[in-house]
Amino acid sequence: MSDIITIATQKGGTGKTTTAGALGAALTRKGWRVLMVDMDPQANLTFTMRAQDQTHGTYEVLTGKMPAADAICTGPGQAGKPSRTKEKPGDMPDRKIIPASTALSGADLELTAIGKEFRLQEALQPLRDDFDYIIIDTPPSLGILTINALTAADEVVITAQADAYSLQGIWQLHSTIQAVTRYTNPGLLLKGILITRHNPRSVLSRDLTGLIEETAQQMQTFVYQRPIREGVAVKEAQASRQDLFSYAPRNKPAQDYMAFADELLERRQGDDS
Repeated sequence: MSDIITIATQKGGTGKTTTAGALGAALTRKGWRVLMVDMDPQANLTFTMRAQDQTHGTYEVLTGKMPAADAICTGPGQAGKPSRTKEKPGDMPDRKIIPASTALSGADLELTAIGKEFRLQEALQPLRDDFDYIIIDTPPSLGILTINALTAADEVVITAQADAYSLQGIWQLHSTIQAVTRYTNPGLLLKGILITRHNPRSVLSRDLTGLIEETAQQMQTFVYQRPIREGVAVKEAQASRQDLFSYAPRNKPAQDYMAFADELLERRQGDDS
């Protein structure tokens, strides 16, 4: 059964979507079967994976208009566009995503029925034997979309910059995680804080990194050993709509993200042993 990992943050600009995409790409390169799920109405991950022209996605899944299996896009293919072609049994293409659209922005108003927090969990359940990892990207807010992503997940990773606003956002998100654990997903685990857009030369950045590490201890979690350094290649890869490892595998952020994926896998193996 797949491991469902939600990437979340309360503050925008912390590299949440970049982290989700990089983790998915890194796990795919290591041979794992990976499904990306874009729950952010901004649909940046969907754009990067060239699935923005699809007519169905997470909105249709959440509103019960389509099973999750039918909303999966495979691609990009030879023409540079995703495909919904059914694969042969055992044939797992490199990249799969359930795309997002701006229709998700009205989810808080549309999803009002009892059990609305469990829509994504129920939709993904039939897919769990088909993938090793399902990575969920979330909006930088604490509405029904994020609640669905946390309720569906086995683990949540928080992305944060070494700044005061991120520190405040970590505590706000932690409160939400505790509420989800209490009411909708008692098995949800906080699997660490990843520091992104890091500047190792900044004294303030180093000081705030220390504060985030203290915060993690108070939350009974940890900070991943290698922060993700700032690098222009990240934005260039996004502009070219490629994953970071395809665009510039030797750049510092790509090395850092691969180290993050390695540590995540090592910690998971340690938990299983």
